[in-house]
Amino acid sequence: MRPDTPWEEASVFEGPASWKLTTRETIDFWNKHWGEKVSSGSYDDVRRKDFIYLTTAELALARAGNPNASTNNPTRRYGINPDAAVLLRNFGTRAGDEAAAEFVRTYGALKQRLERERRATGVGAQLPDGTMLQLSAGVHNQLQKAIVEKFVPQFVRKPQILYIGDTAKKALHTEENKLRELGLKELAHDMLPDVVVYDAERNWLFLIEAVHSSNPISQLRHIALEQFTAQCTAPRIYVSVFENRTAFRKWVADISWETEVWLADSPGHLIHFDGEKFLGPYNPEQ
Repeated sequence: MRPDTPWEEASVFEGPASWKLTTRETIDFWNKHWGEKVSSGSYDDVRRKDFIYLTTAELALARAGNPNASTNNPTRRYGINPDAAVLLRNFGTRAGDEAAAEFVRTYGALKQRLERERRATGVGAQLPDGTMLQLSAGVHNQLQKAIVEKFVPQFVRKPQILYIGDTAKKALHTEENKLRELGLKELAHDMLPDVVVYDAERNWLFLIEAVHSSNPISQLRHIALEQFTAQCTAPRIYVSVFENRTAFRKWVADISWETEVWLADSPGHLIHFDGEKFLGPYNPEQ
């Protein structure tokens, strides 16, 4: 479609007035007819950032032209799905709305496809009681997975996972009744750390931050957490979690005294920022 093309004349890739464009030809079309100034070398971005939505929704088909061309083949042609012709040519009308509803019934909604994709590429984490949680993808949530599957079994004797946040959904898992029972009356999610674990055997509460790009337990964060948990009936343990020593090195100057540091790639060890509490010779037999 050019700027002066009415919707009823939208062209699909089949029939006598078929249109099939490569990503380079798409850029040329944009620049010529729509006043864009896209670089001719941006053809790969067109495929990854622009066509991806249309092809995922199946409004456009990447198999137009040569169906055997590889995904990143610059000669691969894209065209409008003939099944989308009715909804496009009737866009803005009741008939177009009905055609869009029928298209979604046949091909599914883009939102549902994207949600399935997020679930497929997410991070599965198993809690101590066997419950499986699906975290969104990302390094931060990989650290949270390591916390519940490696840190907790190593250092918490009788664990209860009371809270886990998520980069996409802040409160992914919350045991509000137990948190309130322990004295945390105001459960502000912007104050809770990434993971909260209760050790029922020792009556300890672990407040754990997964640190990828921000928010270790610094002096200010430590004070804020102590104020937030001031009415808590269980002694608190504050832990900053990093992927490895390289990641930890960036934040070491910010770590607050009287807290712990755990590295996901060295799961059997803790780094104690605890002054004289642990001063003494190391006995490998103990």
